[in-house]
Amino acid sequence: MTMMPDSAPLASADWLAAHLGAADIVVLDATLYLPNENKNARQGYESAHIPGARFFDIDAASDPDTDLPHMVPTAGRFARLVGALGISNETLCVFYDQRGIFSAGRGWWLMGLFGHDRAVVLDGGLPAWQRAGHATESGTPAAPAPASFRPDFRATRLRGIGDMMANVVSLQELVLDARAAGRFDATVPEPRAGLRGGHIPGAKSLPITSLLAPDLTLLPPEQLRARLAAVGADGSRPVVTSCGSGVTATVITLAMARAGLPPGAVYDGSWTEWGGRPDTPVET
Repeated sequence: MTMMPDSAPLASADWLAAHLGAADIVVLDATLYLPNENKNARQGYESAHIPGARFFDIDAASDPDTDLPHMVPTAGRFARLVGALGISNETLCVFYDQRGIFSAGRGWWLMGLFGHDRAVVLDGGLPAWQRAGHATESGTPAAPAPASFRPDFRATRLRGIGDMMANVVSLQELVLDARAAGRFDATVPEPRAGLRGGHIPGAKSLPITSLLAPDLTLLPPEQLRARLAAVGADGSRPVVTSCGSGVTATVITLAMARAGLPPGAVYDGSWTEWGGRPDTPVET
């Protein structure tokens, strides 16, 4: 069984290149673009992906019975999806995205939510892989042999609207918002139509750009600890991460894991749910 990289929950491009092709490793392109970006993640995957990589469709790995985007699916649906990708409980999953570190954390977090800790994120994503001189391939690979995946749902890692409404009163948990500062302050519009601007009362702004180096790799652990501590995330208080729709929130969760802090929870509905309801309090 392949050992996890020493830098877990991250893997470097060179580590992946050295282990690519191992029987128990599955590489997954988990790219997702925002609604206003007018880009197609699957087309990007088909144009260029890490050899042998499979496409992890974040929208498909979600609850189809809600109008909120990519909400956590049932355990049975998730098990069927990852099993069809050839992932078993012994698989080491390496998630990456086409832009650096943006959406790959959602795949990594979902695996952990359903009890699978053998998962990492490629630090710097496809750009880092290409900068290191490693090859890509194009096209759509043949479907992998299906595998059996047994989920073990960890409810403590997920928060819903009721939890968040109660926390506005109790402030027992620190809410960290991964959106850009202008969205947090309501000085720029939301990319999804129909949402109010602003943030959950009591939340702190921690844009994911503040956790990334210029080359879109995650900052070193000591710098991450300093950035997190500056907004109150020092391990003394439980943390819930939030963003626009529960995707980039997981970059903060990833940074917390890399910094050696407890994983906390993700507010899955995030601002799409909170900012789209008339009964939720909003600060600007």
